[in-house]
Amino acid sequence: MSNAWNLDQHADRAQWRRILLSVLVASIALLGGVLMWIVMGARLPTIMEAAFLALFVPAFAWIALSFCAGMIGFVLGALRRHPITLRRHGPASGSVPPLAQRTAILVPIYNEDAAAVMKRLETLWHSLAATGRLEAFHFFVLSDTTDAAIAEEERHAWTELHDRLGAGEQLFYRRRQSNAGKKAGNIAEWVHNRSAPYAYMVILDADSVMEGDTLVRLAALMEASPRTGIIQTHIVPAGRETFFARALQFSTRMNGALLAMGHSFWQMGEANYYGHNAIIRVAAFAEHCRLPVLSGRPPLGGEILSHDFVEAAFMRRGGYFVWLLPELHGSYEELPTNLLDYAMRDRRWMQGNLQHARLLGLSGLHWMSRLHLGMGIFAYVASPLWLGMLILSGAIVIDHKLVGEVYFGPTRTLFPIWPRHHWAEINALLLVTLALLFGPKLLALGLRLLSTRNARRFGGRPALIVSFIGEVFFSTLLAPVMMMFHSSFLLHILTGNAVGWPPQARGDRGMAWRIALRRHIPHALLGIAAVAVLAEVTPDYLPWILPVVLGLIFSAPVAVLSSRLKAGTLARRYGMFVTPEERSRIQRETVN
Repeated sequence: MSNAWNLDQHADRAQWRRILLSVLVASIALLGGVLMWIVMGARLPTIMEAAFLALFVPAFAWIALSFCAGMIGFVLGALRRHPITLRRHGPASGSVPPLAQRTAILVPIYNEDAAAVMKRLETLWHSLAATGRLEAFHFFVLSDTTDAAIAEEERHAWTELHDRLGAGEQLFYRRRQSNAGKKAGNIAEWVHNRSAPYAYMVILDADSVMEGDTLVRLAALMEASPRTGIIQTHIVPAGRETFFARALQFSTRMNGALLAMGHSFWQMGEANYYGHNAIIRVAAFAEHCRLPVLSGRPPLGGEILSHDFVEAAFMRRGGYFVWLLPELHGSYEELPTNLLDYAMRDRRWMQGNLQHARLLGLSGLHWMSRLHLGMGIFAYVASPLWLGMLILSGAIVIDHKLVGEVYFGPTRTLFPIWPRHHWAEINALLLVTLALLFGPKLLALGLRLLSTRNARRFGGRPALIVSFIGEVFFSTLLAPVMMMFHSSFLLHILTGNAVGWPPQARGDRGMAWRIALRRHIPHALLGIAAVAVLAEVTPDYLPWILPVVLGLIFSAPVAVLSSRLKAGTLARRYGMFVTPEERSRIQRETVN
């Protein structure tokens, strides 16, 4: 096996990259904190102002991290450099060497649409067959289905597929009687009972699929890199047609690779695992990745829901590297197709990530693994932080309006403290914040527009720009609603309400008005109340808060209309939110 395919040789080049990123993020967070301190006044802070600063600095550092990753990804993309090797080509480029070992492809399912699952498997089978390496892969459908009727459909669909492909001993189906441990337990049971003939396993979700060439390259990388335990691909959402899903598919497809390159650059051999569309070294997983059962009751005790971060941490603790390779294309999944399904998925992920707080102190973990666990927690705590800042900023403005300016502080002075309005600092802070929030999107857009070929894959430059503007507007409306959802989810979890493991909704599901009104009326009432109070007490502050309150006030109609298949089809007809994969599919259908 060529040494060019060996990922392990790059693992010791991470230190200077992490120092660079840390300096950039810390500098931006310090700049934001200083500007906010000046804007609020250099006098001794009130309790509310001190609390606001305590929330502001970590939240500002969080968006600075995303911005810095996007900026690094942009530089790498513009210079056409690989995030790990920093050369023109990555470790998986060129012709693929022969495969000496066998890989198992595992598809854990739980009360899924059996026909859809088997259709994706058939697509994957033919894609692998086209590479000429099909014999190196075996397929396992691992069912945790609890509904007997669905289980019967699974057996029937699997039998038909097995016979149609002439799969012989390459395609297996197994249904567990008890789904202890949920998805992680399903995989662990296979590892314990069936993994002996296989060096590697590729985990797929029921709604995910990968191209055969990508799978072959992953297996070749593992064979060439004996100290590598997990290789995670960059997963692209595709295949859904509602307006909501199409907007998110476009956003992730345009921006996601940029961010993935930036994160791959500094994470190196201590990257993370997302639970699917990744290849794993079976022996290392069996030895090091057994999940503990947390003491106490759910939601923060019991079985770990978000197993992927923990398995990556345990794999690294065992001495094996974990890599993110964003250049490996052909890795896809489906998204929830409406706002409520999307939020409910986040609800389960939030509970699982909050459980990780119980694991931060485990002995032997690499500091990067602790950082990943902490970042996973903060990803969901960030929304309540922003909500807290909004409430505090409104309270501070109202307090200043009602009390007026304070000309003499708590200590005796001869001269009054004249109020100063730091407009330069206010404008600077506003511009920096907007740059951090929208900078990665603008950098990704710029990278696409630089190349005519690249822009054409998204429908051309005019369509790309219009789609970009539409996605920014749509995501701005969604952001405050997701902030409210995450804040309420956190409150429910911390008060002892567990979510369990419900089957995930699939397909292009619309949302009924009655459901939307029931879930979003509290959001709308909060937005209307905020507008009424601020308009009465301090109307000058109202324009600053409008982007948030408008999303809340119109949350129900936005949720309903964006869930409509017709709205998504109309957007596609006019070239909005077109992705390269969709454009290729449309071109194939037109030719045929």
